[in-house]
Amino acid sequence: MDESGLLSKNHEIFAYSILIFLPIILFFIAFMVGRYPITPIQVIQTILSPIFPNLAVSPTISSIVFDVRLPRIIAAVLVGASLSIAGATFQGLFKNPLVSPDLLGVSNGAGFGAALAILFSAGNFFIQLSSFIFGLISVSITYLISKSYKIEGTLLLVLSGIAVSAFFNALISGTKFLADPYDKLPEIVFWLMGSLGKVTTDQLLMILIPMFIGLVIILLLRWHLNLLSMGDDEAQSLGLNPNRLRIILIFACTLVTSAGVSISGVIGWVGLVVPHITRMIVGPDHKLLLPASLSIGASFLLLIDTISRTVIAIEIPLGILTALIGVPIFLYLLRKGYSQW
Repeated sequence: MDESGLLSKNHEIFAYSILIFLPIILFFIAFMVGRYPITPIQVIQTILSPIFPNLAVSPTISSIVFDVRLPRIIAAVLVGASLSIAGATFQGLFKNPLVSPDLLGVSNGAGFGAALAILFSAGNFFIQLSSFIFGLISVSITYLISKSYKIEGTLLLVLSGIAVSAFFNALISGTKFLADPYDKLPEIVFWLMGSLGKVTTDQLLMILIPMFIGLVIILLLRWHLNLLSMGDDEAQSLGLNPNRLRIILIFACTLVTSAGVSISGVIGWVGLVVPHITRMIVGPDHKLLLPASLSIGASFLLLIDTISRTVIAIEIPLGILTALIGVPIFLYLLRKGYSQW
């Protein structure tokens, strides 16, 4: 092997090492930092205490780790991973690097569902359920509108998504207009800005099955996405049904995005920026890009959530931080990598 090949191999090993160990490192750091700092030894002892009951663990630390931080950390990992892999899939599906998971109206549909449930004083379970259902409804409407025309193609689907997203955004505005300005309105606005502060174990259990189904479908079909990116004619010549494959992938992306948004609120830029960062690390091959997007997306949102709850005395909504951090990163990637996309 020549020197250039060796350097390439070393770079590949380094990149994969980052993808494996980065989320693990951030996972433990997230346990340690906060209003009540915990040492690494205390974190390890607390996590192992259910397996080894003889370990001396403070009840206060045990409560902080298992009841407060663990559900939030798992939620950040799941939401970040789902938004990122959905964004990478949509960008490959529509052959457009500016596509994000809310393209087909998922985020605004889910946002309206949550706002509606908050307006009628529903509990957390029904807020999450309403958000999930309306996320699926919005994409179904988008798909039905695109199929009502005789013209085929992804452009019509995208334009239908933009229209449906704007429609649900108007419904959100109407809901905020009707809400009690001293009680319901602040709750709706805070939810729409994105937060994991109130995530519970029950909420996590509710999204695990749909998120697992969607992620498995996407990962199993990631090889086919490479062929679909080459064009429908090429995919058909190799035995694929492009329309059926596109519908399955859109459904899977909608499933994971709706599940994530239902517990976190609307968090922008993750599904747009993270796939570009990942593509510059592992390349455009979707069989590597999609699993890597899971890792980097989980790490990114976990880092953002850790910053949001520790940097100042009050918690900063995640949507604000992802925009403040994501926009400069995206502009940098746009300048550096546009010619390669």
